[in-house]
Amino acid sequence: MTDNSMRTPIGRVRGLGSAKAGLHHWWMQRLTAIALIPLTLWFVASLISLAGAGYEETAAWLGSPLVAVLMVSLIVATFYHAALGLQVVIEDYVHHEGIKLTLLIGVKLLSAFLTIAALFAVLKLAFGG
Repeated sequence: MTDNSMRTPIGRVRGLGSAKAGLHHWWMQRLTAIALIPLTLWFVASLISLAGAGYEETAAWLGSPLVAVLMVSLIVATFYHAALGLQVVIEDYVHHEGIKLTLLIGVKLLSAFLTIAALFAVLKLAFGG
């Protein structure tokens, strides 16, 4: 048994291992944030240009291959970025392990469900549904 009070902070954490996916998680959060900047600007500009447009015109716009690809990219990046951010908040601020695990699973399931639902809607319109 070692006396931790005599060890430096670095000495206490040395050998505990890494967070494993911490660097990948950090990079993905940054990359999705960077990708969301032009995608969000494009989406807002598109909404402004479509103001007052009816269903047929909007569906035709979304039926364009470029628009569909950009919309799919926006959806995937948005929900992935949100899930990554919520994961960090939960891991940092929820201290009860059972609640933490439940919330992390819930975030992943909800994110996956919403992504699939949004992709289904976009692809249905894009392919003439």
